[in-house]
Amino acid sequence: MFSSQWLILIKNLLLSPANTILSILGADYPVEKLTCYISDDGGAIFTFEAMAEAVKFAEVWVPFCRKHNIEPRNPDSYFNQKTDPTKNKKRPDFVKDRRWIKREYDEFKVRINGLPEAIRKRSQMYNKAEERKEKSLAREKNGGLLPDEPVKVTKATWMADGTHWPGTWHQPIADHAKGDHAGILQIMSKVPENEPVMGYPDEKRLDFTGVDIRIPMFAYVSREKRPGYDHNKKAGAMNAMVRASAILSNGPFILNLDCDHYIYNSLAIREGMCFMMDRGGDRICYIQFPQRFEGIDPSDRYANHNTVFFDGNMRALDGLQGPVYVGTGCMFRRYALYGFLPPRANEYSESIAVTEYQGRPLADHFSIKNGRPAGALLVPRPPLDAPTVAEAVAVISCWYEDKTEWGDRIGWIYGSVTEDVVTGYRMHNRGWRSVYCITKRDAFRGTAPINLTDRLHQVLRWATGSVEIFFSRNNALFATTRLKFLQRIAYLNVGIYPFTSVFLVVYCFLPALSLFSGHFIVQSLNIAFLLYLLTITICLTLISLLEVKWSGIALEEWWRNEQFWLIGGTSAHLVAVIQGLLKVIAGSRNLLQVNLQVCR
Repeated sequence: MFSSQWLILIKNLLLSPANTILSILGADYPVEKLTCYISDDGGAIFTFEAMAEAVKFAEVWVPFCRKHNIEPRNPDSYFNQKTDPTKNKKRPDFVKDRRWIKREYDEFKVRINGLPEAIRKRSQMYNKAEERKEKSLAREKNGGLLPDEPVKVTKATWMADGTHWPGTWHQPIADHAKGDHAGILQIMSKVPENEPVMGYPDEKRLDFTGVDIRIPMFAYVSREKRPGYDHNKKAGAMNAMVRASAILSNGPFILNLDCDHYIYNSLAIREGMCFMMDRGGDRICYIQFPQRFEGIDPSDRYANHNTVFFDGNMRALDGLQGPVYVGTGCMFRRYALYGFLPPRANEYSESIAVTEYQGRPLADHFSIKNGRPAGALLVPRPPLDAPTVAEAVAVISCWYEDKTEWGDRIGWIYGSVTEDVVTGYRMHNRGWRSVYCITKRDAFRGTAPINLTDRLHQVLRWATGSVEIFFSRNNALFATTRLKFLQRIAYLNVGIYPFTSVFLVVYCFLPALSLFSGHFIVQSLNIAFLLYLLTITICLTLISLLEVKWSGIALEEWWRNEQFWLIGGTSAHLVAVIQGLLKVIAGSRNLLQVNLQVCR
């Protein structure tokens, strides 16, 4: 049964990643050198068919963006802009083209929103046909009469071509349930030509004369899941995509985006590549872009913009060994993800076979050894044949990582709910450095929690991951000498900050205790102690003001950050510390489960 509330949730979940994919396919970057992959860990047919619809719409949306230099290239964000759409548009046919593409996008949304109902009706039709077939066979075996026992037919979920969906079914059974389904890999748009393919006038569509109508290759990936295997959540999904992409396209750089983020600046990839290709860029493991959010109330009461962190802390880290990896909006060097040390290091390590499949930097410079042949990206990619796709399916199987170093030294690191911080730490610990890239126009934008309950759950997850890091071998105290001293202090702060909640709770509790008991916590005061306290307070305030002035953060944003630090410190951070201590003492991950509720 499909409730109306559940259908609305499905529609919202489908439209957001579809718009993200459209913004990536429309990025201003050489088409033949860009490949897009989406990971659907649930193996849902809704996502699969929504992506097929997105690729179909991209065939007109991407050339339209190139023709008229559209920004942003997320259609939902573009059509919801409050500014004048004709500003700086010089082509006389822009208004006509925009009106046509807007109608196409509205029809695209109708198709996306109608997918749950269409899939349900299709599955019912095929299941009834299967039931009739089984009844007919039962009659033949029973002399023309139906047997007394009812004919049982599995209620399958069907694809448009009349075959069973290999992923999760609406009515789950063995081999077709969440956490128990086959691996799926579908190339939804073919490998583009190496040379531009120009469009032509078309009465039914737009006039794309002189516009490159190619779109990048796009692949849908859903890794295999089976009971009894630890699939390692997001980190495991990312590693599966890294391996599949090594077989299918093997780009030397990887851009990681969450499905609730999209490319807001079509030149963002080029700006990141400037750092990678610059002098000394071969020692950069990743380029981290700041996170910017939409749909947040103007007062930002829950500090969702987090400007103190993104415009203060991260910019400061950029002057050391580089910013931490925050999980999305990050461009990686594939070579660094494979666990290799940076160039000119004294030690060299080996990796497993699939990562060595041309997964090294280009040898265009004499100083690069063990690299690809010079100009490897300038020649056309070979077509994808069946054995290549079969190999890619094999590397996303649930057993592939057994007895390998995936998740331990290679790729995204397992063992923490904040796998992003740990993965970045491991790279810095090998001697790599990272760069913080703030573009004039925001590179990426996304959504953030809009209520206190969701925001506290988010903060709880981050704090829990930090406590896990503190009690693990990823604690910066055990780092190698390749991690710079101040960078080590920064990573120590990542693991320690939840423990400040203990002191914060005591600080908030003692004044109330003194008020009720009538006894002040300090028995006697002297002028020296008061002067010392005043000096410390003034110094801390001046440091905060200088940091705010340097980073360009508004005082209101700083104050909101301080407010929410107090809210999180007296709730989510304290719970995370208790969970972490229980886990260390008892060795269990699920000793304490807390539901954060908000009174409204």
